[in-house]
Amino acid sequence: MKYLLLVFAGVAVGALIFSNLEFNVSFNGTSLSSKPNFATATNNIENYPIQSLKSFNEAFVQIAESATPSVVTIFTEKTVNQRIFSPFSFFGSPFDDMFGMQGGGALNNGRKEVQRGLGSGVIVTDDGYILTNNHVIDGADVVYVRTSDNRKIDAKVIGADPKTDIAVIKVNVKGLKPITIGDSDKLRVGEWVIAIGSPLGENLARTVTQGIVSAKGRANVGLADYEDFIQTDAAINPGNSGGPLVNINGELVGVNTAIASRTGGFEGIGFAVPSNMAKTVLTSLINTGKVTRSYLGVTLQDIDDNLAKAMHLKAGEGALVGTVVEGSPAAKSGLKTGDVIIDYNGVKVASSVSLRNAIASQAPGSTINLRVFRDGSEKNFTVRLEEQVVAKVADASRTEAGEAVSTVLGFRAEELTAEIARKLKLKPSAGKVVITAMTPSSNAYGAGLRPGDLILSVNKQAVTSLAEYGTLVKNLKKGDLLFLLVERGGSKIYFAFNV
Repeated sequence: MKYLLLVFAGVAVGALIFSNLEFNVSFNGTSLSSKPNFATATNNIENYPIQSLKSFNEAFVQIAESATPSVVTIFTEKTVNQRIFSPFSFFGSPFDDMFGMQGGGALNNGRKEVQRGLGSGVIVTDDGYILTNNHVIDGADVVYVRTSDNRKIDAKVIGADPKTDIAVIKVNVKGLKPITIGDSDKLRVGEWVIAIGSPLGENLARTVTQGIVSAKGRANVGLADYEDFIQTDAAINPGNSGGPLVNINGELVGVNTAIASRTGGFEGIGFAVPSNMAKTVLTSLINTGKVTRSYLGVTLQDIDDNLAKAMHLKAGEGALVGTVVEGSPAAKSGLKTGDVIIDYNGVKVASSVSLRNAIASQAPGSTINLRVFRDGSEKNFTVRLEEQVVAKVADASRTEAGEAVSTVLGFRAEELTAEIARKLKLKPSAGKVVITAMTPSSNAYGAGLRPGDLILSVNKQAVTSLAEYGTLVKNLKKGDLLFLLVERGGSKIYFAFNV
């Protein structure tokens, strides 16, 4: 019995030691960890007592002193061919063969040129993982960083995700000071934040600026495919990209990404990728070298006032389903065009963007529950998500006619004949009705309709011929609400507007 107990004790101790081991591999001389060892919260700056202006000032000093050692300046180099032009460059192709030119007169033997870039990054593990923006390191041949103690260290790009503009690089150095990653979901509008980075050049490295959280959940900014930006008025300028946005406890709550500006300089509107989104991408890139996302298989749009009136819903709630991709998880579960997804896993859907981001963040194979509004009643669906694959959407060219359209609708619709299909670069189809011309000042144009849109339904009534379309719209008068389902570039889109 004594020996048996010793054996059990040895197994237990071995299991404990084994469970705490971290496996490391070497990749091109750079030590990689299969599990990032993130810093845990040790600061308690947020509870610093403010009793005077001096103590208020001291609080911000402590935040800056806590976070600044984790910030690095990132330098990149990219070698490109500099094209050399001859005096004959603008005389056309007959001279190309004689002088060895290509692409409009550029000589083949152009010399190499090194383009240099600069950005910022933030250390997130003590063994050298650094978070930054994809656009900081995109296409770089050489990447190196300079730390707060002025060390120059070569870096390796571990992975990048253009869809969120997040990238991860690594330096093969131990004992760095990582920042603690905070919970960006708990961030509130109005909270104090500071931004740290290297705006405009290396000589301004680790510049600290202060502001507040101006807004959360900013989307449709046009910076990335998946947008859920924190907006701040903390000064951000070119070079700040990839640097941290820090809360009053010295925790990383965002990765500074871009500014909105008419002049190219700071105007009080900066955007940062939330730390929770960045951490998910960071972990995936470290563990697998890529980011895997799930998809539902539908196109989604928000419910505006006119759509809400047409569908008897509340504006700003839910996401309207347009196209349902054949064979997708949505199609397999029974979702249809015209469904309004109002609840996702027990949470109300506030916008199409928030729903899309939530679904993409799920692991492929996950099961989600959707509550859907359909034809005046609610239905529940259970959907098993699948891995998102990159698919190219067909580019449908559109010809916008300039002539005025003498109709109350603000547009003209015709049968999609072979001739019209050729002009609009569409596939001819008998019985289809297409918009061929519009009045630019009309409500229809303002709502987003364009020549080349195929009309599939009018006020929820299917359109299968021009005569059927004419019957559905002939009694419409100025001010009536028109609810259309159209097809554009292979996708189905709803429009609602007063004619």
